[in-house]
Amino acid sequence: MNTESLFRPFRLKSLHTRNRFVMSPMTRSCSPAGVPTADVANYYRKRAEGEVGLIISEGTVINRPSSSNEPNVPDFYKDQSLAGWQKVIDGVIHAGGQMAPQLWHVGIQENHHSGWLPSVPFEGPSGIGNGKAMTDADIADTIAAFGRSAAHAKQMGFNSVEVQAAHGYLVDQFFWPNTNTRNDFFGGKTLAERSRFAVEIAKEIRKQVGDDFAVMMRLSQWRFSDFYSKLANSPQELESWLNPLADAGVDIFHCSTRRFWEPEFEGSDLNLAGWAKKITGKTTITVGSVGLDNDVTTIFAGQKSMPVSIDELVRRMDNNEFDLVAVGRSILADPYWVQKVKENRMHEFQGFSKEALETLV
Repeated sequence: MNTESLFRPFRLKSLHTRNRFVMSPMTRSCSPAGVPTADVANYYRKRAEGEVGLIISEGTVINRPSSSNEPNVPDFYKDQSLAGWQKVIDGVIHAGGQMAPQLWHVGIQENHHSGWLPSVPFEGPSGIGNGKAMTDADIADTIAAFGRSAAHAKQMGFNSVEVQAAHGYLVDQFFWPNTNTRNDFFGGKTLAERSRFAVEIAKEIRKQVGDDFAVMMRLSQWRFSDFYSKLANSPQELESWLNPLADAGVDIFHCSTRRFWEPEFEGSDLNLAGWAKKITGKTTITVGSVGLDNDVTTIFAGQKSMPVSIDELVRRMDNNEFDLVAVGRSILADPYWVQKVKENRMHEFQGFSKEALETLV
């Protein structure tokens, strides 16, 4: 297999990666009281040593009282936590890698199985379930908090920053009509109207980091509560969603799908990342079961994922359908997965089982 297209360097603003592979953000919950430990720093450093081009951190929460629903999810605002992240990025850079924190607010969520709760109720666009509707002041403070964390990332030497706007978390909750029933500026009947919160976040981050810093946003059509949902049912709806975000300052769309090889719309072989690139002209990242025989939802059923060929990935990359490739579970289980691809050692792929989630390898 000729994987040359996957190992071309990539350059965009503050990003200068040695190849097209990205480590996908994956929650690990190994940072007591929100502070990344030496084990967390070692975990990310190994992926840089394994020649991952760009590492996107696990979700790191912004400075809002109920931005997290787990006690050991890292944050990206406390002095202690930022000191921990400084050790992470220093180790990654020393190993020749590049890194971006993923900035996160969970929105309204079910209570954690441990019984832990934030100090105040969960917040979201509308008061549903066990959460409260955000006021104008809450929204303004949340937008500012995203901007402050992004500014910290640039100051600390990170190469980019990503906003988690997918999979049913806060920003994504603003996109959906059943979770955003607001009748103000941040609500509306159309997807474009309900995207204004995300647009304002992108604008604030751009204001804080300047024009030369790469800004990413992760988006999805599906949620863990509904695998077959679609926000945009046509290329035209996708255009109305993505172009305002691109205009607001998003440089890279990280397009989360369950299976990267599946077409997004009828009549075309393009996946979500392919359509996003075609519509906006922006850089896109594809993700979804790369190198594995089943998707991430099988973790919940305790199923093991077995390694498979990446021929289809290479074909699409050769066709320039997208620019970067995010790999999650395979790199979580094996920090040297990218090196094995580079050296044509695919026979050494080990697949993924839920036991890999229990430790930081």
